[in-house]
Amino acid sequence: MSDATYKPGELEAEARAADNRHRWLLSLPAMLLIIFAAAGPLLVMVVYSFLAPGDYGNVKWEFSLEGWMNTVIQRDIFDDTLIWADAHLSIFWRSLSLSLITTVLTLLFGLPTAWFIATQPSGKREFWLYLITVPFWANLLVRTIAIQELIRSEGVINLVLLKLGLIDAPIQMMFTNFAIGFGMTYVYLPLMVLPIYASVDKLDFRLVEAAHDLYASRWTAFRRVILPLIKPGIIAGSILVFIPSLGAYVTPRVLGGGKNLMFGNLIELQFGQGRNWPLGAALSLMLMAAVMVALIWYVRVTSREQADG
Repeated sequence: MSDATYKPGELEAEARAADNRHRWLLSLPAMLLIIFAAAGPLLVMVVYSFLAPGDYGNVKWEFSLEGWMNTVIQRDIFDDTLIWADAHLSIFWRSLSLSLITTVLTLLFGLPTAWFIATQPSGKREFWLYLITVPFWANLLVRTIAIQELIRSEGVINLVLLKLGLIDAPIQMMFTNFAIGFGMTYVYLPLMVLPIYASVDKLDFRLVEAAHDLYASRWTAFRRVILPLIKPGIIAGSILVFIPSLGAYVTPRVLGGGKNLMFGNLIELQFGQGRNWPLGAALSLMLMAAVMVALIWYVRVTSREQADG
């Protein structure tokens, strides 16, 4: 068929279709990796959550809702009545609250840091961004142990306070919620700084000058001009911090000890010492559901902002 027989727009439609096929072919290796390395294990967790726990770990291939039931309720060991699983609920609440606190603290520290970097001369920004990314060069466990050396009873902070005479005895900071929050704030701070920096870097500062020309105070200009324009970076940074902190394992394990577990530690405990794989699978799916809710909220907010221009 010659080009003259094509209807208007058909050539463009076929070109777009061919381009889409090429894109799918190029993404096929990544899609296969996601299916076998992510969707496959996820499917295993879904199946395990509806099975009965084995006597010494593993599962029995018998349909059971006990794993899901034990996430929020449990049977009393004396009279077999159903009671709330207070330990699981308290751990979930601790994980949620510490994740929110970590997100807020990283925002409070990350926003001024990102603003400082973005307002530096172009030749100096790379140096400050380099300093922000340096912690990623070290393993997470190494960074967490470094925090441990700061806040332990014989650590740097206590030694300085003792030398200055501000305290008479070392302050117990290790194995507390403070230690976990402090450690996660340090670990995830770069994940907040970088998205906000990207938004501030795109900010048209002539709008800020126009706000000052209209007699707006610094706070009014920040609240009415700057904050709405950099809000996508703040939301992206908050999601990047909240999601990994909700499922954090290494930092709570090292700094929180055995008394201050978080959701990731609880899941590991069920697959390890607890030997209750269906419960661990159900808890894993609950954590994934919480992450999906956060991601859906982020997508809805960003799509609404894009629709509003």
